Amino acid sequence: MAGTLVANTINTDTGLFSTNNAYSGIAKAYCTILHTGSGTFTYGQTFNVTSVTYTATGQYLVNFTTAMPNANYAGSVQVSQTGVCVDLTSQNTSNVNMNHWGSTTQASYTPVNGAVSSVIIFSA
Repeated sequence: MAGTLVANTINTDTGLFSTNNAYSGIAKAYCTILHTGSGTFTYGQTFNVTSVTYTATGQYLVNFTTAMPNANYAGSVQVSQTGVCVDLTSQNTSNVNMNHWGSTTQASYTPVNGAVSSVIIFSA
């Protein structure tokens, strides 16, 4: 038996659909960080991010509002500052570390504060 469902709007503010964890192939969390000085920053443009913590020079801990189903998620990062690269480390279901490095040569990486950076997390 076939049927048709017609709805102008479907809203939910709790549960899996409020964090996109019910969907596959879409971003499960994202955040933009603006470093404004020595150890000071603001963050915005967030989804499923409860807080960001500055842990050391060039290092930020991004905490998820709703945990990922496992720690094997994919992350994409970018930074707007020339000569700075960024990567993700220590990812687990509740948070991930984002690190800024002041060299594009791995042997000479030194932590630096990036100007504007973003992280996007994809998970099943």
